Amino acid sequence: MAKPTIILATSNGIGMGHLARATAIAKAMQEFATPVIVSVAGGIAEIPSATGFQCEYIPGKTRGWMPRGKWDTYFRDRLVAIAQETGASVIAFDGVVPYPGFIASKLMDPQLQLVWIRRGMWQKNLLRFVLPFQSQLVDQVIEPGDFARGYDFGPTAGRNEAILTAPVSLFEKDKALSRDDARKVLGLDINRPAVLVQLGTGDSDVNQKMHAALSGLTGWKDLQVVLTKDPVDKNGASWAPDGLDIRVVRHFPLAHVLRAFDASVCATGYNGVHELLPAQVPTVFVSNIRGTDDQEARAQWCHDMGFALRADQSDLSNITATVRKLQDSQIRARLHQQCEHLPDPVGGQEIAKILYELVSKTKMSRQGPVNRLKRLLLWSVLRRAALIYRTINPHNVDDLVNREAPIWGSQNTAEDLHPLIKGSMRFEHLITGASENYIRRRKEIAQSAYGTPGPS
Repeated sequence: MAKPTIILATSNGIGMGHLARATAIAKAMQEFATPVIVSVAGGIAEIPSATGFQCEYIPGKTRGWMPRGKWDTYFRDRLVAIAQETGASVIAFDGVVPYPGFIASKLMDPQLQLVWIRRGMWQKNLLRFVLPFQSQLVDQVIEPGDFARGYDFGPTAGRNEAILTAPVSLFEKDKALSRDDARKVLGLDINRPAVLVQLGTGDSDVNQKMHAALSGLTGWKDLQVVLTKDPVDKNGASWAPDGLDIRVVRHFPLAHVLRAFDASVCATGYNGVHELLPAQVPTVFVSNIRGTDDQEARAQWCHDMGFALRADQSDLSNITATVRKLQDSQIRARLHQQCEHLPDPVGGQEIAKILYELVSKTKMSRQGPVNRLKRLLLWSVLRRAALIYRTINPHNVDDLVNREAPIWGSQNTAEDLHPLIKGSMRFEHLITGASENYIRRRKEIAQSAYGTPGPS
């Protein structure tokens, strides 16, 4: 009997949190189901060659590749098309907001089962007011657990419609590489100390935090500092302090090689916490206060419970001083030992089973005539609310867009995908082995969105 296909869709985000969770769930289900990952996040370029999963990149609204009024329909049509191509009956969407196009896919195909994977630990922003509507528009809400859930007092904490699971993580104790093997993979000296720093770059305040954190590592004898991005500003000028041996490494998933590091400095995002702490890497968390994720609450929990150190993200001198504590071997040993008491983050396995059970259910979709009308009305309210929210909090939209016919391809390596995803040319990505019917349908979708023909 052929394994069923389950689509794991994700929104964009500040980091790789949505994609990391989707990848962890996909890995957990591959024995009994075939995962297909689709995402508007550019980080999806890393996944196909690293995992072997079928993936498709969908350009997000902020790319500006089509009129904004057409994007929700475009996203809906892309989801329905790939569900029909792969025979999937379940689409799980991991994102803070279930896009109107995701919700509308059930209006197009009532047999689809829609699942919203909704992380907790929200800050109290305007999005909390549409939570009651969003939750009614999907067939199931799943909340991936959070080590710091005891400090969650945000708008999702008091709701009861979600199935709560254990935390989700790509780190697996029995599969992660040993210290020496991981260092060989990363090209690091086996005998010198090594620290991983993941704070992001770009905006001036983020660069300042990175500089402050790196300054706390100066003076650590023979240290190797590993970054995932070049420490340069938008003009190409380096803001890293002198005297550090800095290497830039691209490796996915980093969870497999975390034992290479003696310590880390990281933003307090979901996947950072749920990978570094189970790997028992002594860590200083420097929160990113943008977006919906309440990283400060998560960082405070990690600090209060003794699993990590929290730096004050608003105080550059405190960041430097807190990071400098990692040079103390006794502090590192204490943090390492405390992390042994954390439960295993097996939420990926739990969610994979929930999604498989949805596929296996034989009951008909709940969408009768009345339910369809209710769904349509709520969808209209949600879409209008999203437009209002983005008017108040607009995205930064890419400025340079080449209006020529899009490039089409089924590339599946990071080296090939990154330039296409980041480029100014519109790019239509196809899963490997796409059928002629699927390509024909994708041409129609592209024609409607761009006003240009698909591939010849």
